[in-house]
Amino acid sequence: MNAARDAFLKINDLAIDVHNNAGALQIVDKVSLEIAAGETVCLVGESGSGKSITALSVMRLIEFKNGAITRGAIRFDGRDLASLTQREMSELRGDRIGIIFQEPMTAFDPVFTIGEQIAEVIVRHKKIPRAHAMTDVIRLLDRVHIPDAALRVKQYPHELSGGMRQRAMIAMALACDPELLIADEPTTALDVTIQAQILKLLQEIQRETGLSILLITHDLGMAAEIADRVVVMYAGRIVEQASVEDLFGKPAHPYTQGLLASVVGSGEVRAKRLYSIEGSIPILSAPPSGCRFHPRCPHASAQCVSAEPALQVSAIDGKLREVACWHHTTLPALDVLSRTASTADDLTSSPASRAAGMQAARNRFGSIDFSAIARRISDPNGTKPRPPLIDVISLQKHFPIKGGWPGARKAVRAVDGVSFQIKAGETFGLVGESGCGKSTLARVLLQLEKPTQGQVIFDGDDITRLPRKELQEVRRNMQMVFQDPYGSINSRWTVGDIIGEPLAVHEHLSKAEQRSRVEELLQRVGLDPSGYDRYPHQFSGGQRQRIGIARAISLNPKFVLADEAVSALDVSVQAQVINLLQDLKEQLGLTYLFIGHGLNVVRHVSDRIGVMYLGKLVEVGPADEIFTQPAHHYTRALISAIPIADPTRRREFIPIVGEIPSPTNPPSGCRFHTRCPAATQRCRDEQPELAAVNSAHAVACHFPL
Repeated sequence: MNAARDAFLKINDLAIDVHNNAGALQIVDKVSLEIAAGETVCLVGESGSGKSITALSVMRLIEFKNGAITRGAIRFDGRDLASLTQREMSELRGDRIGIIFQEPMTAFDPVFTIGEQIAEVIVRHKKIPRAHAMTDVIRLLDRVHIPDAALRVKQYPHELSGGMRQRAMIAMALACDPELLIADEPTTALDVTIQAQILKLLQEIQRETGLSILLITHDLGMAAEIADRVVVMYAGRIVEQASVEDLFGKPAHPYTQGLLASVVGSGEVRAKRLYSIEGSIPILSAPPSGCRFHPRCPHASAQCVSAEPALQVSAIDGKLREVACWHHTTLPALDVLSRTASTADDLTSSPASRAAGMQAARNRFGSIDFSAIARRISDPNGTKPRPPLIDVISLQKHFPIKGGWPGARKAVRAVDGVSFQIKAGETFGLVGESGCGKSTLARVLLQLEKPTQGQVIFDGDDITRLPRKELQEVRRNMQMVFQDPYGSINSRWTVGDIIGEPLAVHEHLSKAEQRSRVEELLQRVGLDPSGYDRYPHQFSGGQRQRIGIARAISLNPKFVLADEAVSALDVSVQAQVINLLQDLKEQLGLTYLFIGHGLNVVRHVSDRIGVMYLGKLVEVGPADEIFTQPAHHYTRALISAIPIADPTRRREFIPIVGEIPSPTNPPSGCRFHTRCPAATQRCRDEQPELAAVNSAHAVACHFPL
């Protein structure tokens, strides 16, 4: 299929092998795509589909990862990059072709300053003195909206926040005014607010320079916001490509339909099961016959099993696209866009009416202690509530900082006076940007960190005061599912050992009884019990997260803390794991604290949500009300930054200005006032306390929405 404009980058029939101890493994095959000058093409698909390898092949970086191009051509402005030497490629990299890596902390060298590393690119390609290059570096950092650029050039990567590091990576990629920018998952690890800033920045730069962008992502909302065309990859091959409007409006391949249907938006009924693609991406050492998607496809036929469909141009509703499916003309239509509606459009259009309602609530309820608010929220109908399973009272966690002037006592005020309650059987969601204190709060809640001050009442006991032996008994009822399914389980242990360890500590079982229990747990989380003797590296990311969940429920706990438990997963796997967590909650009567930065996901699973900013709760209330009628300016900004998985409803990003301040020296008054568009002198001088919006909703703001 020809691009609407002349192709600037043209990949034709690309095949890539990676060499390991077992020999050569083909991980990309028959890939053809084009990018025109000034165009943005998004490459989407699950992890393992070949997206990043395809992008790295353009830079010829795969050869440093034991990879090799075995077939095909990569033509960039008329030159075949596949036939160039590495010396010739080094003249193009950083000059005419820039790249933004997924993780800037590993992409930057930790022993050199940010300025030195960006200047090195300029000196190499522009052949100018280093002193002049540093002037260009400061200009670049200003261009990507890094504050105090003259100061930042002297800092090391670890001294910058995640958002600043990613912007510095963009500055490095743009240092020599490239014509093509490859962005490999540039916002995956970032909060929704920083993601909005990065997307806005890329759009601004593209408008200014006419840059072509190849964006690799598994965030379909981002693709809908920024792409001109979308290319869908599965198991090393392209299965569909079309304009962003056509692909989102009427996806033709069953895999594309499944990906879009798995996106969590506000269209789903909260807490109901999400659509998910069953199974997982195949192992490429033994790919399925015929169509590689057929083992997971609800429409697969005998033809799909026996014969591979070619990627061919097809007319759908009079518009051309490429699709590799035997039955795409007869598949039932999928109404994707109504299911992926954004909560950003749910925000009320009349702040004045809500402000009047807020004032009426203040007149009725006044400014009150949050513990009382929590008790009222627990009992909205006026009946006597059950005691909360968890009662957090004025919790603080400060980390002392050593050094400085004698007598000076500084501390990182990670959690600074937080109170809330969680009822038995409830899911309480906690959202906020990185650095707001969510994960520290989680660790204190489970007593993995001791609080500086305050109480954590669990099932009637203040666990902050329990002796070690008694605390160990309580911990069997308090378990955790971690964010990283790769780093949170011991890679040297078998799955049986990983899941069985809590049983060995707390139960007195024979080896046969323990194995039987572990196999039951594997089955309960949707894994084959035969995986008992296998190791974590033999499982996909989603399967590893299921192993972590099996371990967490092994002792039948009352409470599970899920800290960003699905944020590292592909959209289809994410839906599977969310459904599993919901099923286990119902089956086992679990209570959850669900921490996340995927706001639509948090809304879907939560009964109530707390919004945290710089160590404090600034708003708390029922999940749907928080999203449709946010009362705090920070909450509204978070929700407005959620990308909409619908290209027909694109909007201009208006991200929050700046980044979260340092918890070592938080601002006076309202801690959000340095970034709030409605801030006044009162906000700078006086700290707002949580006050009732209604009987179930509270906010800490002098001028609520």
